[in-house]
Amino acid sequence: MPRAFQGVAIPATAGIGLRSPHISEMLSRRPSAGWLEVHAENYMGAGTAVEALERLRQIYPLSVHGVGLSLGSAQGVDRDHLERLRKVCERFQPDLVSEHLAWSVADGAYLNDLLPLRYDEEALAIVARNIATVQDTLKRRVLIENLSAYVAFADSSMNEAEFLAELVAQTGCGLLLDVNNVQVSAHNLQYDAKTFIDALPADAIGEIHLAGHATNQVGGDTVLIDDHGSRVPPVVWGLYHHAISHLGPRPTLIEWDTDVPVLDVLLGEAMWADMLSASIMFGRKQAARQTAPTTVLPVSSLPAFESTRTSMPVLAAFAAARARPAMHMALPTIEGGYHAAA
Repeated sequence: MPRAFQGVAIPATAGIGLRSPHISEMLSRRPSAGWLEVHAENYMGAGTAVEALERLRQIYPLSVHGVGLSLGSAQGVDRDHLERLRKVCERFQPDLVSEHLAWSVADGAYLNDLLPLRYDEEALAIVARNIATVQDTLKRRVLIENLSAYVAFADSSMNEAEFLAELVAQTGCGLLLDVNNVQVSAHNLQYDAKTFIDALPADAIGEIHLAGHATNQVGGDTVLIDDHGSRVPPVVWGLYHHAISHLGPRPTLIEWDTDVPVLDVLLGEAMWADMLSASIMFGRKQAARQTAPTTVLPVSSLPAFESTRTSMPVLAAFAAARARPAMHMALPTIEGGYHAAA
């Protein structure tokens, strides 16, 4: 029986990955961003970045994303690394904690990559045991992220979606749905991306990632590379549209790790995610109203109007657009590309 952990919610709006070039500007401007996500390994020591994150944590909800636990390691999780992660969580009290369905440690050596697993009962037992160790140590639920893939093991007895669903059932963990990774893997391994998303346990998905990818030609084949180095492409926006239509709104992160742009670009991408999610939910409400029986209420029974406050980074993004006239010409092109993909 999986142990139950109380979840702490981040708003179902779009956030951005906090990168070192933007820390000073985030502190000085305090732009309207839904939440921030940081890589745990960058905050396990001391220094100005750690001090800055302590200040930013007072302003924005926070998610901590690990890249070094190596949940697929047969020898178990590195206890020293796990203890460092525990101290990060204790210090910053993040609302979400996540890691990858991958391994990255061999014979005590940390590899600079996230490597895939074979999806079978033996690997399932190893990963489930490691996740249980992590959750018991952190005393919280951890979200597990699907990996981008370029090759598949011929002797896997289940697919990745089935493997993730079994992990949820056995450990009570949550899932981090990386929509870009789904697109990359589905293209490279030739399966249907929407079917993959639909096969995941919807209630377990606590966060979504969006990012860009690179396109490489290898011989006569096109291979997608998960490089997090560009805007979210139309095909990924289309898949995000499917995910939100299927799941409902989820906390959504804009990831950008290489060729990091100015902060306003990240805020603009987050704005598009929020606007798309809001548009989908508005359309759903409109459809429900059209099918519901009409009831006329007396004026006295109508609720008083209440103003609402949004944490969407719309204001910051539109301020950036106004400051850069050329962006006005680009916006219809981006939107047109999205509609074509959807």
